[in-house]
Amino acid sequence: MDPHLQRELSQIDNHVPFRASANHWHHTWAKTYHSFPELYIQPHSTEEIQKIVNLAQRCRRRLVVVGCGHSPSDLTCTSSWMVNLDHYNKILDVDKASKVVVMQAGIRLYDLIAQLRESGLAMPNLGSIDNQSIAGALATATHGSSTRHGILSQSVLSLKIMLANGHEVSCSADENEDLFRAALVSLGALGIVTEVTFQAISGFNLQWSQSLHPLEEIIGDWEKDLWTRTEFTRIWWLPYKKKAVKWRADKTDEDVRPQPSSWWTGALGFHTYHTLLYISTWFPSILPALEKFVLNVQYGFRHDGDYTTAVQEGQSGLLMNCLYSQFVNEWAIPLSKGPEAITRLSAWFHGDDETARIPYHLGGLYVHAPIEVRVTDTSTNTGPRPYLDNTVPDGPTLYLNATLYRPYGTDPPNWTRYYEAFEWLMKEMGGRPHWAKNFRSVTKHEFHGMYPNMKDWLRVRNEVDPEGVFVGDWHRRHLLPDAVSKGMLPLEERFAKTEHAKAGGLKWFGQLPTKSSSPHSSEESFDMMHEVKAKEKETGEAEE
Repeated sequence: MDPHLQRELSQIDNHVPFRASANHWHHTWAKTYHSFPELYIQPHSTEEIQKIVNLAQRCRRRLVVVGCGHSPSDLTCTSSWMVNLDHYNKILDVDKASKVVVMQAGIRLYDLIAQLRESGLAMPNLGSIDNQSIAGALATATHGSSTRHGILSQSVLSLKIMLANGHEVSCSADENEDLFRAALVSLGALGIVTEVTFQAISGFNLQWSQSLHPLEEIIGDWEKDLWTRTEFTRIWWLPYKKKAVKWRADKTDEDVRPQPSSWWTGALGFHTYHTLLYISTWFPSILPALEKFVLNVQYGFRHDGDYTTAVQEGQSGLLMNCLYSQFVNEWAIPLSKGPEAITRLSAWFHGDDETARIPYHLGGLYVHAPIEVRVTDTSTNTGPRPYLDNTVPDGPTLYLNATLYRPYGTDPPNWTRYYEAFEWLMKEMGGRPHWAKNFRSVTKHEFHGMYPNMKDWLRVRNEVDPEGVFVGDWHRRHLLPDAVSKGMLPLEERFAKTEHAKAGGLKWFGQLPTKSSSPHSSEESFDMMHEVKAKEKETGEAEE
């Protein structure tokens, strides 16, 4: 063990474990990025989390909290200390009458869903996967697809956060509201979220149907009841066929009725499609034919109006299989601008430059299907709005997700040009990128223009973490003021280099501060906004 760390450990309570290991290999779920933290730490208790934060201050180390690493960006990459809360994952309280649930923040959504089900409860909404921790899902504004629901954080009643000074602080609409609004979409830059109080609902089954339609029919129904007829709606757009699969679902009292199965849903179909996608990296012109193959085989659809239906347990019915490693570039735009955005992007795919009005050359570029189309509506939310909420504040929000698969870790050809063209159009539509995705062309100046409350988020961030214990290159690159004008924070991790990884993707390396004793004692308090109520010590004496 590092001598400096050993010395600091000897000065802190030895009765609280420090569960750290070296030589950990971290990678995103899609293996787009790989990093090698100096220490990988898995605490089991609040006291252990507090010890980690205090040691990081004393050892001059940045902290990065990671769950499943589902974001394909470099947001969670570090050469410093990485904290994983998989063992800090208990349900602390369930009030069946009010349906309010208190949980430790490391719980994975699939565990939360299973334990809620045992109590007859459910999450009101869910994204496409359930692998994330609850803290990770909140941190990047995870959402589902329903005009009757907003982003996941809309169901959060209160949070507890371990700040950089080692104090666990509560925040909600009634207590430390500024911190609450910053922490509901924190991007991991405020502290370690330790506890989440969540408003659940009664458990439910979901009856859904999916059917094939011409794209022009989807556009024609846009202003009718396309997004409001059922509680949940999503569209899978097949750009070369100019078709769309419409998925609709409502809660039901009916018993579970599984969807029809086929060989495609098993291992044979999985590997067949994977191999065909890999071949398309060398011969991309096969992708339009491959789209037709997927439509016929995966969905079983050959003609407009073909459909399937099923009844599933509610949370399971909202999930979808992400299949393979992928780049994802999702943007939020006003729902009313959806028809124009889809029409222009469709025209670009088909070489109609006059209709598309996108200043990028298509030549030789082919894309993967489907393009995912989803909705939310946060405009009816009466609670505090997160400072970095990327949804439209005064109406429904449309999400367009341009997914590109990376078969067997291989990047598709011309993917950067596709994303540059896609992002150009999304910006023209007044869009904002999903924080956890692979956006490429958004400048810091543009981000600040997109978010009127960015200054508030930065103010809170600087107050609770003035030395940058939770700040890395991703935050500096996209959000924080330029280091040239403001200077780097003392513990901020700097980007050093990337290298190509044999497994595909990039190895990420950071530059760490020189180790020296912290100028701040682990007991020193810089109480946020002069109103922070720090957690009482075990001795019963409250922190000032």
